[in-house]
Amino acid sequence: MLRLSLAVLAALAAGSAWAQPAQPVSPEKQALVQRVLAKMPMENVGLSMLQAPAAEAVRQARAVLQGRAAPDKQDAALKDIADEANKFLAEEAPLVRASTQQVVASTIAPLLAQRFTEEELRQLAAILESPVKAKFEALAPEIQKTLGEGVAKANQAQVNARLTELNNKIGMRLRAAVAQ
Repeated sequence: MLRLSLAVLAALAAGSAWAQPAQPVSPEKQALVQRVLAKMPMENVGLSMLQAPAAEAVRQARAVLQGRAAPDKQDAALKDIADEANKFLAEEAPLVRASTQQVVASTIAPLLAQRFTEEELRQLAAILESPVKAKFEALAPEIQKTLGEGVAKANQAQVNARLTELNNKIGMRLRAAVAQ
């Protein structure tokens, strides 16, 4: 299904590129497009598309095994399943990386060249390569952590009480469903 999704995405992207009239791009502009693309984590899009179904399969396997297998068998099965998922990811990642690079080269690069002037691409590259941007991005995890801790502290009492109530209701519904 992933290969089909990637193929459909590539076909749609290629179709949109064909719908646009191709205009010659100067070597200078192409170099600027490559500078911009080098700073964009395009590969992560394809890899995320690959990792999501594998992680979901492992999550579903864990849910199926929980309570249905002895703890030692459950742990062994989950280890085997995780190993299979990791093997799948390792085997398929090169294909997805190559496909992502091909789609970027055939659709995203021409789109940037078409929509931005050379001066705009220079400015965009300067922004993406900026040490201030890199410094801010390095601070982002700390910002998220600090924000999360603050929100958790501010809402902990109310949310924990309501979460306990929710868990009790779910437990009652599950017991009622099993008893029938």
